[in-house]
Amino acid sequence: MAHGSPPISEDRVPVAQTLATVAHTPYVPPDKSPAEMTMRALVLGSVLGIVFAASSVYLAIKVGLTVSASIPVAVLSIAIFRALGNSSILENTIVQTTGSAGESLAFGVAAALPALLLLGYDISLTHAFLTAALGGVLGVLMMIPLRQGLIVQEHGRLPYPEGTASADVLIVGEQGGTNARTVITGFIVGGVYKLAYSGMKLFREVLSTPLQGLKSATVSTEVSPELLGVGYIIGPRVAAITFAGGVLSYLILIPAISFFGSGLETPLLMHNGQLIRDMSPDQIRNAYVLYIGAGAVATGGLISLIRSLPTIVGAFKRSLETLKASRGQGAMPQLLRTEQDLPITVVLGGSALLVLAIWLAPPLEVNLISAILIVIFGFFFVTVSARITGEIGSSSNPISGMVVATLLITCLVYLLMGWTSSEDRFMALTTAAIVGIAASNGGTTAQDLKTAFLVGGTPRRQQLALFVGVLTSAMFIGLVLVTLNRGATVTIPEPHPGVKVTEFSNETRVQHTFSWAVSADALAARGLDEAALRKAVWAQGYELNTQSGAMELRSWRDVSSQDLGAVTLNVSSGAPIKVADLGAVTDGPKRTYKEGYVRGADTPVPAGKYLLDESDTIQYVVDPGIGGRISVYEGQQLTRYAAPKAQLFSLIIDGILTQKLPWDLVLLGVFIALMLELCGVSSLPFAVGVYLPISSSAPLFVGGMVRYFVDRIRGGESDFSPGTLLSSGFIAGGSIAGVLIAFLEIATDGAGTRALNLPALLGNQGGLGGFLNMVGESEHAHPLWSNLWGLLFFAGLTLFLLRSALKGQSAAMSPPPQKEA
Repeated sequence: MAHGSPPISEDRVPVAQTLATVAHTPYVPPDKSPAEMTMRALVLGSVLGIVFAASSVYLAIKVGLTVSASIPVAVLSIAIFRALGNSSILENTIVQTTGSAGESLAFGVAAALPALLLLGYDISLTHAFLTAALGGVLGVLMMIPLRQGLIVQEHGRLPYPEGTASADVLIVGEQGGTNARTVITGFIVGGVYKLAYSGMKLFREVLSTPLQGLKSATVSTEVSPELLGVGYIIGPRVAAITFAGGVLSYLILIPAISFFGSGLETPLLMHNGQLIRDMSPDQIRNAYVLYIGAGAVATGGLISLIRSLPTIVGAFKRSLETLKASRGQGAMPQLLRTEQDLPITVVLGGSALLVLAIWLAPPLEVNLISAILIVIFGFFFVTVSARITGEIGSSSNPISGMVVATLLITCLVYLLMGWTSSEDRFMALTTAAIVGIAASNGGTTAQDLKTAFLVGGTPRRQQLALFVGVLTSAMFIGLVLVTLNRGATVTIPEPHPGVKVTEFSNETRVQHTFSWAVSADALAARGLDEAALRKAVWAQGYELNTQSGAMELRSWRDVSSQDLGAVTLNVSSGAPIKVADLGAVTDGPKRTYKEGYVRGADTPVPAGKYLLDESDTIQYVVDPGIGGRISVYEGQQLTRYAAPKAQLFSLIIDGILTQKLPWDLVLLGVFIALMLELCGVSSLPFAVGVYLPISSSAPLFVGGMVRYFVDRIRGGESDFSPGTLLSSGFIAGGSIAGVLIAFLEIATDGAGTRALNLPALLGNQGGLGGFLNMVGESEHAHPLWSNLWGLLFFAGLTLFLLRSALKGQSAAMSPPPQKEA
């Protein structure tokens, strides 16, 4: 059994940890042919792959990490098939293989593609699908000829820890042991808990308080089941290092910038000319600390890659040697079932078709040179990734470092070629994304091939299952990413007279306006002012504009004046009141706005999407949910996803191609990372903590502390012990609930999520409604009591995790049964 924390993870936190390799003789001998690649196995594997891919996308845009899906998928497959009757171990292997393929795509898609939003583009479903599918297929194709050398000939030298652990789970399940109930319990609890605060607003999602005596210092935490689960899995050391990075940002850097900058009379690095003394802590973070964090993250990723260089060079050399040797012996036919790979013609033909598809697919906008770079980097990093995961596991595989290296070299080539336009940035990001997906998928595919090798699976069937898993998950990963972004995207008034957009789209937006005859006496009678009224109107999805001197209601939805007049406003000074009770609502003119994008190096406003009136003047910003720069508007906390890796990639592209970057701040981050390395502390998780909001790293720390106590009491945790499996359920359940809430927001144009909002529905006048408005997610929430109420729920969830992790005996607590000779 593995003890202590798992290895420090760059991108994917491990569920499986190193166990002893099972005997070389496969569990199912080659002369036996039980049911294997059945239709139900492919369907179940695809469904589970989509579920865990969706949760991985959610985590990747939130904290820049994903979670290995191999163990939970294997456990759930055993339980589901047992409920349906029976299954063979090889059928469960196909499910596990198909399911894990989807998760391997999620990181590359969710880490890289959101950078398009930061560069002033939209995320296209077609572009996301092609990027995921082509990168995934590239990874699988290149692993086919490597299997004989890396998995078979290197058996006993390359342990492939996650693949070996997955094989152990499947063998234990074949003998009757399973912990699927724990995963399902975590899934249900995590989903219901997420719905309670994110949908029904029964308690606040982010608990925050200023730190008295230290200007601009804040302490905050999310009450998130998925981040609690991630913290438990990565363990106390990595969780504590990540949280320490958040402490540096929010309790040292932000207060220091506020202290030293409060006397400045000129703005620094800000598009809107805002002075430091007028900034909130979050605004200081977005304007300055993010650049410091980006420098630290990039340095940590490159250090990880440099540390791996001896392994990378040796891995590539040995892989080519074993590939050549295995192909030199390939004249004799492979007759045994367990030795049948897809033919080399599939690899060569598929690779040629991939090059053409990458080059010719219009949504990718990749030229021939970039297509060649993708093939070169893809071949190199897939080979390296497969070898590294075999030696030290997927958790220490520096995928981000590989993507950063690809991006740096690609951008330098572009700079030498004079390709510095916004379209070239789009192409550079697509190039790096496909390479990153291929490398990530290559490492996961190698683990899956090891699992099949140990249990006695048929390689060619498993390779076909990998293609199925890649393509089915690719169809949904982009949809999940777009859904999460659109569900949290907000159109906010932000006039920029005289600013020209870089490019217009073919889309327009129609705004419905209404005159609202509200008198000053009507407001005074209810103790209201214009600011309070504006907040109440915005909370219902409408805009109040008074620029012309009269009150005008605006809506992006097609509503009638009667429907708008019946809308109930929750105001702080009294009972809820209908819009029409304050004044008559009459139809006004419809206005049409054009969509435009600001991109490029010398932009007077941040890159992004804007809405322009008939005179081509910017009136609104369409602030995305992923990487959006506005977190609070009219007193409402907006859902935002930090997407730390995407922020880093966009900074690299802009920094090299525009040659304009605040290098002073970036270099501060570089030297912070170097200082940590000199102190013997891994800089990457610390740098990620600097980059993330402290509210995201705090629940990681809580989960890590729970793991610490469990390790002390139980003597260590294994890959499918109760705490790890329950945490996996928390992650999947909470993430899927978040995706469904975002989908409901889009499908109902906000009406569905407003119908779930209990504090708004019940009002703020005494009874249950008054209580929920005081302690829930509401603009009327009491700062102290709402924090304590949210902490109570989070403490209950944490104690449930601790109790479950300590209770009972896991199937993994004893070695898996060995096959009889």
